[in-house]
Formats: sequence, structure tokens, C-alpha cells
Amino acid sequence: MEAADVNLTQPVQDVSKTDGYEKKCIFCKIVNHEMDTDLLHCDEDISCFRDIKPGAPHHYLVVPTKHVGNCKSLRKQHVPLVKQMVEIGKEILRKNNVTDLSDVRFGFHWPPFCSVAHLHLHVLAPASQMSFMSRLFYRLNSYWFITVEQLIELLNSKEESS
Repeated sequence: MEAADVNLTQPVQDVSKTDGYEKKCIFCKIVNHEMDTDLLHCDEDISCFRDIKPGAPHHYLVVPTKHVGNCKSLRKQHVPLVKQMVEIGKEILRKNNVTDLSDVRFGFHWPPFCSVAHLHLHVLAPASQMSFMSRLFYRLNSYWFITVEQLIELLNSKEESS
């Protein structure tokens, strides 16, 4: 094909994000088995793996298997997804013999304080054994970390998107 045959009016397809996969996203690479990370859970909706810098003896990241942006990109219709992420987090804790769910911290870093722009739930247990720095980094009622309950309340207060 010669250059004259190319239709320049056609939009260029964004190949960086295809079918729920963002090629520059480390979490997309992990759930697509492009990195040597042990997946503790993986299905078509949710995946889970250990945090590489654990803030507690049990520190897991629960992510949508398909790319979803950070907390600020969520809407009211994402509440079931957030609840499903929590249920998978609890299941992983149970499989790892964590039975005291009153000593667990479930939450999200609030942008711009998140290192990866793929939605990820931090599951930390036991919270009582978090280090001083982890207690700061995953601090409740802060500008940079919100609990699942806070996120769900925020999403439920948003108008339904059209």
C-alpha cells in the first residue's frame, strides 16, 4: 500500500488501552500473567495478590481484573464492584487463617496519593501490628486514605451517571 492509499480522516485507535487492558499499567500486567507475581485469586472480575511493600503481616491488593481507574473515576454503579472486592479480600484473609476481621483495615488511597492508577483495595491484617510508617500511610480519616465505607457512602451520594 502506498502512502496515498491511507485514509487520513480515520481516527487512530488507542492501542494503549484495549478491552479492559492498559498496557502501561503494572496491575494489568500482573493480572494478565506478564509478571512473575503469585495471584491468590483470579477470575473474570477480581484478582488479588500480595503487596510488594507489606504494611502488615497480611497485606493484599484486590483489583478489578479489567482496568478500572482510581477512586475518583468511580460512580454509584461501581458500588457492587467495591463490595465484591471486599468479599474477595475477606475470603483471602480466611484462607490465610485471619479470623479476627475487627483487626483488619480495608481501604483505598485517594488521588493524587495512589501510586498506581488502577483501582486497588488494600487489605491489611492485623491492623494492630502495622508499623509506625504503615499507620501513617494507611491512616484512617486522612486526606490520602479512605475506608471502604467512606468510599461507598461517597459513591452513593453521587448522581447516577447517564
